[in-house]
Amino acid sequence: MNAEVTRPRGREATRERILQAARTLFGEHGYEQVTIRMIAAAADANIALVGRYFGSKAGLFGAVLEGEPTISALFEGPEEGLARRLAVYAAERMQHPPDSPILRTLERSARHPEVQEVARERLIAAVLDPLQAQLGGGPDALARARMVAAVFLGIGAMRRRLGPETPTPADVDRLTAIFEACLAE
Repeated sequence: MNAEVTRPRGREATRERILQAARTLFGEHGYEQVTIRMIAAAADANIALVGRYFGSKAGLFGAVLEGEPTISALFEGPEEGLARRLAVYAAERMQHPPDSPILRTLERSARHPEVQEVARERLIAAVLDPLQAQLGGGPDALARARMVAAVFLGIGAMRRRLGPETPTPADVDRLTAIFEACLAE
């Protein structure tokens, strides 16, 4: 009878163990190299529970991504300072890859079809929707948000292909002007 009372807590604990094991394994090995069987073993959980709680490997990866840092804090505050906040953050991305091993895995696995769909959903939920809301909606708010995201994605692509570059104050000023153009109505 005690097992029935603690069972809901056990389910949540098992779900959390699976999430933590997936976060660790995806971060260490990348999406493609990790199997559901590996995650279940690392979490000391039945493999069927991964499917029950997350649906699929892609669903589990999406759940892991939900726990990762986002740039939504940049959208807080007055709209008139938004371009500069975005520029400072983008300049930092020129120099350093994301701190999170999961976000680095996302960058490495971006061509995988399952990861593409999860990344698309995350981009919409974590960047485009909040930025569109910050811009007050309107007919072109989504287009403006997409332009901002395109600049960020482009900076990441350049860093991956050409290596990191230390930004200068002039780079931050240029990025500010670019973001101002992207955000303009």
